[in-house]
Amino acid sequence: MSSSAVRDRGSARVRPGRRAALVSATVGTVAAGMVLALATAASAGTTLATSAAEKGRYFGTAVAANKLSDSTYVGILNREFNMVTPENEMKWDATEPSQGQFNYTSADRIVSHAQANGMRIRGHALAWHSQQPGWAQNLSGSALRSAMVNHVTQVATHYRGKIHSWDVVNEAFADGGSGARRDSNLQRTGNDWIEVAFRTARTADPGAKLCYNDYNTDGQNAKSNAVYAMVSDFKARGVPIDCVGFQSHFNSASPVPSDYQANLQRFANLGLDVQITELDIEGSGTAQATSYANVTKACLAVSRCTGISVWGIRDTDSWRASGTPLLFDGNGNKKAAYTATLDALNGGTTPPTTTPTTTPPTTAPPTTPPPGTGCAASLSLQTWTGGFVATVRVTAGSSGTNGWTATLTLPAGTAVTNAWNAQNSGTTGTVRFTNVGYNGQLTAGQSTEFGFQGAGTPPSGTPSCAAS
Repeated sequence: MSSSAVRDRGSARVRPGRRAALVSATVGTVAAGMVLALATAASAGTTLATSAAEKGRYFGTAVAANKLSDSTYVGILNREFNMVTPENEMKWDATEPSQGQFNYTSADRIVSHAQANGMRIRGHALAWHSQQPGWAQNLSGSALRSAMVNHVTQVATHYRGKIHSWDVVNEAFADGGSGARRDSNLQRTGNDWIEVAFRTARTADPGAKLCYNDYNTDGQNAKSNAVYAMVSDFKARGVPIDCVGFQSHFNSASPVPSDYQANLQRFANLGLDVQITELDIEGSGTAQATSYANVTKACLAVSRCTGISVWGIRDTDSWRASGTPLLFDGNGNKKAAYTATLDALNGGTTPPTTTPTTTPPTTAPPTTPPPGTGCAASLSLQTWTGGFVATVRVTAGSSGTNGWTATLTLPAGTAVTNAWNAQNSGTTGTVRFTNVGYNGQLTAGQSTEFGFQGAGTPPSGTPSCAAS
């Protein structure tokens, strides 16, 4: 969570103070689009990560680096999760403790861990009114605005190409029924500070999804309506925003709202991804298990709900430890809530793939393959100096497909660094991308998409496609 607030839906929060000791951790590699990387080689459908990946989602957790020496903790992390959010290590006070002096040691350590274990990372958080270093708290006006822009630029640039989604701005709206912006030193620099942060982040890390993240927005209320209005305005004016994060901290006094799924859907209808970013549910037994299952089913029912992250691994790792809010008990044993969540993932439906929303594609995909071919492929690109994200659309011919392979020749010096929704054979030269289990069978005229990230000069031309 971004702060130690007691989440009471529809009422003011008691914020008992900053979360206990800063933790150091984070893991991740980047990709645009849906997450398919498996955390381990476990059989599909037997872990949270593999089951979520089968549905085109990720299942993540918040991680503390000071717990990476705990073998039980790391064993669960590596087995069950394929997305990690740093609990505190990428916040302003951790990354820039003195103005202009940056410290990435803890986060970098976990990024390496992630890359070695097939995990990805949500960057959390670039701009936030809380957990600012003392020097930033003492700034105001144009000096603070300049410091914020520099901070976003430096941190996002340092992790450029390694982040799946950034929480660019965190908790900028006030609690209660006013729907107003939160009064903070950042807000007092001007009402455009959120827009500036997003534009700055896009320039610094063009391939990452850019998200707004908040709590008490899980159902439709004054606060979520205000966020919805801001996001609608951003979309209308071309401000770069790709996703909205819902923290989803629940307890008996603040249960999962009845319109939770409908609220996720209305944001998705704006052309955004939605992500459940900090899920924890206080309680135990059947009631807790049912709530976890309901949240999971709600995400699966919204095609653009791209993933779920719980805020910690074991109950004892939680900032709300006394409420036993997580999927594993203090000894690392699976709880009823874990089983209910896994069952919900395995019982859900696979959504259609989504098109990246960051920039318009450079080429338009064909609607049907040429006559006499089993499938056709088209390429669209998002580019920046030294790298790119490519989206390839595969469209079945008149006979449909049971499987497909798309082939693309990369320029000399260019290499594939990540791929999703397909398995790649090779990383340089002529690279073949083959369907994964759930997207190989296409009916006549049906399309699916896969993507990859590359370093170097973007490819050109049209990929070839072969169907089986």
